[in-house]
Amino acid sequence: MASAFAVPLILTFALTASTCDGVRLANYIPILQEYPAGRDDLIERYYHLGLEYTEILLFLVFSHGINLSLRQLKRILKAKGLGRRRNASDLREVVQAVEEELRGSGSNIGYRQMTQRLVNDHRLVVGKETVRELLNILDPEGVELRARHRLKRRQYITKGPNHLWHIDGYDKLKPFGFCIHGAIDGFSRRILWLDVGYTNNDPAVITQYFVDCVRQLGGTASVIRADCGTENGYVAAVQRFMRRDGEDNWAGDDSFIYGKSVSNQRIEAWWSILGKDCTRWWIDFFKDMRSCGLYHDDDCIEVECLKFCYMPILRDELHRAARLWNLHRIRPSTNAESPSGRPDVLFFLPEVSGTRNYMVDVDLDELDLVEERCCYRPPQSGCLDEFTQLAELLMREKNLQFPRTPEEATTLYVTLLEEIDNI
Repeated sequence: MASAFAVPLILTFALTASTCDGVRLANYIPILQEYPAGRDDLIERYYHLGLEYTEILLFLVFSHGINLSLRQLKRILKAKGLGRRRNASDLREVVQAVEEELRGSGSNIGYRQMTQRLVNDHRLVVGKETVRELLNILDPEGVELRARHRLKRRQYITKGPNHLWHIDGYDKLKPFGFCIHGAIDGFSRRILWLDVGYTNNDPAVITQYFVDCVRQLGGTASVIRADCGTENGYVAAVQRFMRRDGEDNWAGDDSFIYGKSVSNQRIEAWWSILGKDCTRWWIDFFKDMRSCGLYHDDDCIEVECLKFCYMPILRDELHRAARLWNLHRIRPSTNAESPSGRPDVLFFLPEVSGTRNYMVDVDLDELDLVEERCCYRPPQSGCLDEFTQLAELLMREKNLQFPRTPEEATTLYVTLLEEIDNI
């Protein structure tokens, strides 16, 4: 089977999604180029991801076999009216978008990540300095709090992309019924999957995340590292099964490593970033609901209703956080073994960093067998089937729409509980 490098691919953006057995995969995962797209359309898509000109040219060459000069690229972008130093967005639109982000988890991020959200999600043309000044005006308290933060980094060494994956669960939102699980590539720091469901302790669910990722990328890592939790048992068995005939030093039983959480540092370190940029806001949000009496964690109906109303929104927010992280630029560090650059570029174009792709091909028939026997795909709502059917029935009867924001989710949550009480 060909590796992810051997076939054309593009990065997703906005709400782009692919399917695997009829189920939408996370919109931050690269997809195969299965649709007709002209050269100029690809260039426009890469431009809107915020990539620099040289990075666009590299993706065109390595992933699509399209050779362009820098002059040609600039000419195409100019013909499409695309330019980052001109046609700046109206300041009122920028202010409105910043205020919208500050009402959610955007209140926890700095001006660099805020700029990335504005460019990628809101499709605005704005510079970092403008965003920095706006945050000083609109969120001075948040700016001051972030300025006090200092992060001490551990030294970390790995050979290249797909040499070592780190997988782990995130339990900060578990008290409210939202169990997060994710994986990160050790070399590029690219998020491979990040999802939320009703559990992150079921080994069949974790294996489903793993199998979806392997199928999407076209192969598995040389080595996978995880902690000693029982939820990782199936992934360990599947990884060793797929690597049983390998001839390298990490084949067979050595292809999966159990260890302490402190040794799983790449993913553990990233959880703190996710908390700062995303989940801390949601934790405070659900705690406020509990404090004001909107939510009682000892009421099974309210627990199910909370998951039904907020699970899709939280999942989309996690996917966005992963997608933006994969496109942001990692600054140089004191550790020379941790390359700087965008995680997506480091992952898909290892030649730029002077290394190679360490992905190991897998047999699709074996992967199908694994999925049939070892995997379970949980419901997207994260709720019991009976509650999901009841909630959807009430929504149809009352002509209610699925929410797109936390505020809309709260309205739906209160309405559904009132309708259930009246039954």
